[in-house]
Amino acid sequence: MNTDFMQKALEIAAISGSDIPVGAVIVMDGKIISLCHNEKEFRNDVTAHAEILAIREASKKLSNWRLTDCDMYVTLEPCPMCAWAIMQARIKNLYFGSYDNVCGAFSSVKGLETLCNSKLNFKGGIMEEECNSLLDNYFKGIR
Repeated sequence: MNTDFMQKALEIAAISGSDIPVGAVIVMDGKIISLCHNEKEFRNDVTAHAEILAIREASKKLSNWRLTDCDMYVTLEPCPMCAWAIMQARIKNLYFGSYDNVCGAFSSVKGLETLCNSKLNFKGGIMEEECNSLLDNYFKGIR
C-alpha cells in the first residue's frame, strides 16, 4: 500500500466538476496505468463511476480484461456495481479512503466478495480524513 497513489486519486477526484468527487487509480508494478474520476453527470451515463472508467482504461492499455497484477486506489468505498467489476477484473488489492455506510460494498453490503471466487484483498480508511473532507466540501456546496 502506497499513500502516494491515494494522493493521486484525491487529485484526480478534485477535478471531477459537477460529478461527485471520486478518483480511482490502477497501479501495476509500482506505476500508474490508469487514473480516472467520476463522469456520471458529464457523460450522462450511470455506469461512468471512477472505478469502472479506470478498469476500462487499464484493460485497454494492457489489452486484457484480467488485471491480476494490479492494485486499485479509490477515494470512496466502491458501490456493489463497482465492487463486482473490480472482482471480475481480478484486481489483486483494493485500497479505499472514505467508507460509504449506505451503499459501500464492503461495509454495508457485507459478503459480496463471497458470491464469486474472488481473491481480492481490500483495506479501507486510507487517508480517510482527506477523502472525507473532499466529499464533505462537495456536498456542502450543493446543499
